[in-house]
Amino acid sequence: MISNAARPGRPYQRRRAPWLPKSSRPCRTSATASTRSRSIFDLPALDRRLQELESIIAGPGFWDAPEKTKPLLKERTAIAAKLDCFKSLQQDIEDNDVLLEMALEEADEDTLADIESQLKDIDARIEKFSLSLMLDGKNDANNAIVSINAGAGGTEAQDWAEMLFRMYLRWVERHGYKSDLIDFQPGDEAGIKSVTFMAEGENAFGYLKSERGVHRLVRISPFNASGKRHTSFASVFVYPELDQEMNIEVEEKDLRVDVFRASGAGGQHVNKTSSAVRITHLPSGIVVQCQQEKSQHRNRDLAMKVLKSRLYEQEIQKQEAEMQKVHDNKDDIAWGSQIRSYVMHPYQMVKDHRINLDVGNVNDVLDGGLDPFIDAWLLSQRKERR
Repeated sequence: MISNAARPGRPYQRRRAPWLPKSSRPCRTSATASTRSRSIFDLPALDRRLQELESIIAGPGFWDAPEKTKPLLKERTAIAAKLDCFKSLQQDIEDNDVLLEMALEEADEDTLADIESQLKDIDARIEKFSLSLMLDGKNDANNAIVSINAGAGGTEAQDWAEMLFRMYLRWVERHGYKSDLIDFQPGDEAGIKSVTFMAEGENAFGYLKSERGVHRLVRISPFNASGKRHTSFASVFVYPELDQEMNIEVEEKDLRVDVFRASGAGGQHVNKTSSAVRITHLPSGIVVQCQQEKSQHRNRDLAMKVLKSRLYEQEIQKQEAEMQKVHDNKDDIAWGSQIRSYVMHPYQMVKDHRINLDVGNVNDVLDGGLDPFIDAWLLSQRKERR
């Protein structure tokens, strides 16, 4: 029985219950968690930025250009979510700190047991919050586009590809994300040849990018009457959803505008006035010109349209080149290139070969329990970057 009530003639001193983790010491938990969180991100700076964004959004004319509001609204949502999570954790830690003090004074074992349960939940939330702060890559906050392709092996591989598809859908459901099917190619007899879907949610790409690579399954074949063990392969490719609503803004300081007399056919007025316009976009080096209209202003307007179209096309090509660079990193769907093996016979185990992590509950993993692998991979990447 825990007894820590104040004794006559002795000042009360709080003690940590022997079955509570050391990290749950009273009066230290909140300060430790707060200090640790401040070392990961600048809380005052986030507060200031959120206030700045709120001021911009509340300002006049903000909603006049909807295409310009999306990045700011997205940033506000992300910052607000981080601050809310941090402040919620901080408040819960402080509340439990006070409750723990009262429980120890009164030797209330039921309350202490309840605090232990709450501390486990808080610990899990802190771990999840810490991992989310690691997702600071360029596209980590974006939705994820996941493509699964069956390897060689016909029906066996196609069935394995369908099992992976279900596994990722269950992971999406567990995290409260949404899925949107983009392409689906059914197998000849069973399973699927390939499937592509969108995982929509905050940091979806940041988490799922860890799944890129070849996945290997070892099991007793359900399609072989002799019951022999069979190995199947399937590849998983994950890339971020990029913003396709590009707003091409051209600043005057980036332009050099030259006017000159038009040449060629067009009549007396065209050849005698400086109506032709040549525009050079200095950052990109793109040059466009127009001399077909009699009015210099009209030629300038047309030249600007051409310039914006070319800048838009250039941006599209940059995105395609970036996606191709990611695509080129895919491994062959074959033996020796797998990132993870799912063994269902003669024993049961899922092993991630990149981080040397084993999980014995294969069924839970195939039901979407991927977080141990994703979390460990993210931690390994952070260590490598250091």
